[in-house]
Amino acid sequence: MTTNAAAPLKRVLYHHRTQGKAVEGVHIRGIADALKAEGVAVDVISLPGADPYSSPKAMSPTQQARPWMKWVTKLPEPFFELAELGYNLVAGWRIRQYLNAHRDVELIYERYSLFMFITVLIARARGIPIILEINDSAMVYRVRPLFFLGLAKWIEGWVVRHATGLVFVSGVFRDRLLKAHGTMAPAIVTPNAANIDKFSFTQAQRDEARAHWKLEGHVVCGYLGAFVPWHAIDQFVYRIADRLKAAPHLRLLLVGDGATFDEVQRRVAEAGLSDQVVMTGRVAHDQVPGLLAAMDMAVLPSAGDYTSPVKLFEFMACGIAPIAPDFEPIQEVVQAGQTGWMFKAGDLEQAVQMVLQHSQDVATLKQVGAAARHYVAENRQWRHNILQLLAFRKSLVGH
Repeated sequence: MTTNAAAPLKRVLYHHRTQGKAVEGVHIRGIADALKAEGVAVDVISLPGADPYSSPKAMSPTQQARPWMKWVTKLPEPFFELAELGYNLVAGWRIRQYLNAHRDVELIYERYSLFMFITVLIARARGIPIILEINDSAMVYRVRPLFFLGLAKWIEGWVVRHATGLVFVSGVFRDRLLKAHGTMAPAIVTPNAANIDKFSFTQAQRDEARAHWKLEGHVVCGYLGAFVPWHAIDQFVYRIADRLKAAPHLRLLLVGDGATFDEVQRRVAEAGLSDQVVMTGRVAHDQVPGLLAAMDMAVLPSAGDYTSPVKLFEFMACGIAPIAPDFEPIQEVVQAGQTGWMFKAGDLEQAVQMVLQHSQDVATLKQVGAAARHYVAENRQWRHNILQLLAFRKSLVGH
């Protein structure tokens, strides 16, 4: 790693308008910490009170929002979007105050949010390069449909054209926005990542977790994340349930909670599968390494067709062979049969068949898991993302 004296940049302002929790927090910390490791001073400006370094006690996004944030998100959609638009005034004042106090900022890095434009406006006025990380868009399907869709599209078009550069998590996402907006600032594709040192475990951790959850002597297929309809873990469980008794060697270890958790748990109990389908519910962060250590493979029943699932990289970093849908962003990362397996997106029947099939070959699971971990170590740690980002910035500004 470089030292401060050799840092490629002196100071970066990282701005975001998220709650800084769950996957958002993982990504923000990954980028910020990797920049700091390269000797760059990084200051984060976020929603008041939304600190990505203030780790929640439990792995539950539904439990992490602060009271005032929950109140805002419950507003009727038009008023919620007007609040998002109005936040430009708050963000603008805070960013100007910060820049007045820190004249050595050489890059503003913003996690783009809908209706946000003030940061690009300020950066252009002050001649500071600004790179937007695009994780959301008015052009994608939303569980909560936009009321002011036309305005959101217009602002987004202006922002992606007037930023210095753009970072997308997948090529398909970049191409979708380019088609929608016609022209954009220069862009790079940088999938998500995971640091190997944070996803390493000892044999003792594995043994302890497997003993605690009564998994010894079994092949374990894991899931770590929210129980929400769009992740489809509920539908996966319902489809595999009838076949589990014919596969007594197999256990499912499901970590997390959410809207569909109670129904899944009820159906598992009614089917008499509570021994084979272990549902941990919310767990403390310090329990996660042990739970991952207990897994032999992991399943991602669904994901966004343009997203880069952080959990995929975390499973791979742990040496856990993943089984995931064949969306293009996942194809950009997983080598079928070498670092994981892919089923046709939306075909949960095929996902079930893959889990049952590969659970019978522990040696191959270990081999594929080891290859997945090697791939992440060599290509997809957060430092790799930062080195690409710094090279991109240099190509844009010339120094």
